[in-house]
Amino acid sequence: MSKIILVTGTSTGLGISIAVQAAKAGHIVYATMRNLAKREELDVAAKTAGVVVNVMALDVQSPETIAAAVEQIIQEHGRIDTLVNNAGSGFVRNIEQAGDAEIQQVMDVNFMGVVRCTRAVLPQMRAKKSGHVINISSVGGLVGQPFNEIYCGAKFAVEGFTEALASYVTPGFGINFTTIEPGGIATEFSNNVLKQVAETGGMLDDDYLPLLQKYVGGSQNRQDGSDIYQTADQVAEVVMKVIDAEHPPLRTRTSAWSEEFTKLKTGLDPDGRKQRDLVVESFLN
Repeated sequence: MSKIILVTGTSTGLGISIAVQAAKAGHIVYATMRNLAKREELDVAAKTAGVVVNVMALDVQSPETIAAAVEQIIQEHGRIDTLVNNAGSGFVRNIEQAGDAEIQQVMDVNFMGVVRCTRAVLPQMRAKKSGHVINISSVGGLVGQPFNEIYCGAKFAVEGFTEALASYVTPGFGINFTTIEPGGIATEFSNNVLKQVAETGGMLDDDYLPLLQKYVGGSQNRQDGSDIYQTADQVAEVVMKVIDAEHPPLRTRTSAWSEEFTKLKTGLDPDGRKQRDLVVESFLN
């Protein structure tokens, strides 16, 4: 059955791949982005794939644009079956170097953006007692990593937010929640994170510089022939399996590397459903 799918952050990378693959699977896709002037890459990808994708403006930092997009989709189709919270931004900077405004921006986009969009779709999902919210997290939402304490903090927050909702909204109203936890996505580290480092003052000549150089250099080297990094299309294929699953997992990794990297935290409960069921039993039975 065709689903009505809303995807955020579709001007680049993974968002484009998710939107195009969902449309190819026969779903009605609303691909959103903050700045519609950046839609060209998505339009080209959709045209190349021979699919139609509905492109809309939606800024995850703007409740007004979120409400307008959700209202328009519901007016046109009466429902939103699946929300994919994909919009996000990386941030590599030591906590001593980062300013409050930078930290607030990272938390607002990566965490509050998820909260705002989820809150906007829940009323109509709750009314029809079905729906699925998929949050693109990261292995950084399970395992803290060097110079990523702010980004990891935001993704850890997404994980806790998702788990908490799944503990009562799923059994109460039949709405599923899933976090997708990729490792690295090829090209995005160099193109986006290094650009962000440069735009926020570059590599500062302080005590942390040797460690940051080692981290950045290692990340660049690992893109060459490493199994850490996947393409956006490969990660999107996992998202599609979750969208189509009759009983979707609470969480899932997207590669053998990400499974191995997080196994000390996920080994006893890889898909998160045992922990969710234990929470439900402890608090709602």
